[in-house]
Amino acid sequence: MNQRTFLSMIVFIGIIVLTACAPSATPQAVSPTAVEDATVSTVAPTMEVSATTPVQAVNTETRMDPNLECSAGKTSANAIIELTEGPYYTANSPERTSLYEEGMPGTKLTVTGYVYDMNCQPIANAWLDFWQADANGTYDNSGYTLRGHQYTNANGRYELVTVVPGIYPGRTEHIHFKVQAPNGKIITSQLFFPGVTQNGSDGIYDASLLISLQETSDGLLGQYNFIVPAQ
Repeated sequence: MNQRTFLSMIVFIGIIVLTACAPSATPQAVSPTAVEDATVSTVAPTMEVSATTPVQAVNTETRMDPNLECSAGKTSANAIIELTEGPYYTANSPERTSLYEEGMPGTKLTVTGYVYDMNCQPIANAWLDFWQADANGTYDNSGYTLRGHQYTNANGRYELVTVVPGIYPGRTEHIHFKVQAPNGKIITSQLFFPGVTQNGSDGIYDASLLISLQETSDGLLGQYNFIVPAQ
């Protein structure tokens, strides 16, 4: 073997060794599980609500204030809840805005507000009829003491001057009323007073009919807006 042949063989063997040691260019197969795990790991974790986040308690004396239902540009509202007339209604009460008489026992109460339709438009000339027990929980069933009807003015406003009614067995403090838009449906229901212990045990009581109250130098000032169907 001459020198040139020997060198050629050495070069050939070196090429074979280098080829055998080079890394494979063939890509490795990736399992479906590995792909799924990689995908999941790139997704942001879902935010969880802490179990210790406080939950606001519901106050059973809290209502959706009817004085706010037709404010702030609102164009619709729910009609007031209808409740029983009771056994003490007397028709044809006198027309008057004040049921209060000088020297009448009890806390003087003035209730003001508006009558709106369900599109939050004030209703002029709406009819309102009120009747109630006196401060001792007694109704006048032979006359018209603490009974009277009135009509809203051109702006849909009314004002009632009376006394806080007393409590009689089985009932809480309440004022009966009927309200009607001109040529509309007569709605019969009752107004209630906040903070009265008997509210919770009165089967007729509804918190949506609570009067908003504040103390004044001339008794209590109440506020309630009636929302009724126009037809």
